[in-house]
Amino acid sequence: MTSENRGNCLAWAARDKSGFLSPYTFNRRAVGKDDVSLKITHCGICYADVAFSREKLGKAIYPLVPGHEIVGTVQEVGSEVQRFKVGDHVGVGAYVNSCRDCEYCNDELEIHCSNGAVSTINGLDVDGTMTKGGYSSFIVVHKRYCYKIPEGYPLSLAAPLLCAGITVYTPMIRHKMNQPGKSLGVVGLGGLGHLAVKFGKAFGLNVTVFSTSMSKKEEAVELLGADHFVVSSDDEQMKALEKSLDFIIDTASGDHPFDPYMSILKTAGTLVLVGAPSEIKLNPLNLLLGMKTLTGSATGGTKQTQEMLDFCGAHKIYPEVEVIPIQYANEALERLINKDVKYRFVIDIENSLG
Repeated sequence: MTSENRGNCLAWAARDKSGFLSPYTFNRRAVGKDDVSLKITHCGICYADVAFSREKLGKAIYPLVPGHEIVGTVQEVGSEVQRFKVGDHVGVGAYVNSCRDCEYCNDELEIHCSNGAVSTINGLDVDGTMTKGGYSSFIVVHKRYCYKIPEGYPLSLAAPLLCAGITVYTPMIRHKMNQPGKSLGVVGLGGLGHLAVKFGKAFGLNVTVFSTSMSKKEEAVELLGADHFVVSSDDEQMKALEKSLDFIIDTASGDHPFDPYMSILKTAGTLVLVGAPSEIKLNPLNLLLGMKTLTGSATGGTKQTQEMLDFCGAHKIYPEVEVIPIQYANEALERLINKDVKYRFVIDIENSLG
């Protein structure tokens, strides 16, 4: 039987590494005793959607359905599911399974599962099929990898939190950058960067935004509430900040120098990389002198993801989004590649896929 014509789930999928998306129908697996089935209302667009569909992260199994910033409404639960009920607003992020038995899973850091977390896109699902993401009408996931969206939180705004939000929240918590009065630098003001600024202000930090474009200044300061704005290519502005910041979140995926940012860190300061440039180059003395740290981080575990969602609900932290229909997805992906979005695309699945 071909799922193209007789599947139970509507979607948009890439058929080859061009990444071009078009309508597709396939079968989702049946709901197991520990599963939650959710009708997808919205799905955020992440650069991972480009990377997976165009084979920038290894071999893709086509047709490939992107999307791992998924929110919606519970439509069915398995017999062993007690935390969720039909009608609940829930979310699904970058992974949908893990071994649930290693030291990292036991610490609810499932993204670091010793046996490999199963990606929401192009991973191996429990029924032996490839996982298919949120550019689709519904999804079935194990209850452990499903999150409650806070009551009253708009679903269109919740979607980016499931990847962009948790990606910047996790390293801030790990490095105790939730203590008022500390100083935070944010490199890049895209989908991740603008949320780092919002979290920083909610934590009571002094926030400095670094951008290559002066045109971002008004948005950074007026819209997002950053305390300072610096054009990173201006040597004088950069030099004036030497040894002034506790922590820098670097969200930039384009190649860029690291030494100028390392010089801005205080003694024992940390730069965490959440973007993905093609290489990292720096003078080793910029690590050795001043006990500085360069580290990386990718999304977060289930416990912290739920904490982050609850924090956003309590502090009314809302991503800045552009809501689009699924029919605009190909144009949106091209605009994302060209950095032409403020600050996250969210697909209105409920009202456009059908």
